[in-house]
Amino acid sequence: MLDSYEVFKQSIYNLTTIDLNSYKERQMKRRIDALITKHGINSYADYVVKLKSDKVIYDEFINYITINVSEFFRNPEQWNLLENEILPNLFKQFGKNLKIWSAACSTGDEPYSMVMLLSKFMPLDNIEIIATDIDRKVLEKANCGLYHVKSLKNVPDVFMDKYFTKITDTSYQISEKIKSCVKFKQHDLLRDPYPSNCDLIICRNVLIYFTDEAKDRIYSSFNSALNKDGILFVGSTEQIIQAAQIGFMNYRSFFYKKM
Repeated sequence: MLDSYEVFKQSIYNLTTIDLNSYKERQMKRRIDALITKHGINSYADYVVKLKSDKVIYDEFINYITINVSEFFRNPEQWNLLENEILPNLFKQFGKNLKIWSAACSTGDEPYSMVMLLSKFMPLDNIEIIATDIDRKVLEKANCGLYHVKSLKNVPDVFMDKYFTKITDTSYQISEKIKSCVKFKQHDLLRDPYPSNCDLIICRNVLIYFTDEAKDRIYSSFNSALNKDGILFVGSTEQIIQAAQIGFMNYRSFFYKKM
């Protein structure tokens, strides 16, 4: 690129309020450069002009930089721990009417997985989950509820039979009964207010793309959003360094409890 990435980051913030300074620069710049090259654009400045004038390119950019990779019941052993130990302890502590937030929920795979898991403990009519993401496009996909078979590989057969309808050889539609339990909303982890009094927050495989400073801010905000003894469920490649300094204890692998 012939012009300044620093200027580009400021332009993107002015246009989208997404702060690229909070993302790991080498990784994010490589992704953006590849996207710009794909369109045959020769400078960051020209790309910003395109983003302002072409909605398709703008939406593609937002979807690309927010790195949406998800699947149902990702890392099944962790969901087994959630079912057999974490949730029973949360029910004992807070009752069954838990306040659950799925943050950076992408296409809805994780909040929908959470609804299905909770259905083992209570009627669907009693379940409501808050699910948020910065990317409006993936929230539209989540609300649609149509999924490629690849993202469903870990869904237990009992849930597949009960809550999914085969549309084509490679796509399935999730049940309206499951969809109705999730309330989707656009949310930026770096700038928007967080829900309060949560009992369980799920945020997995997202913060690996952020700088250490941004991670610390987000983890501290998660801690403030949780009730005492509430649980934060993180991804299999993530950990909170010096968790006690921001009010967490390492409860189980990938599960942190607010002290």
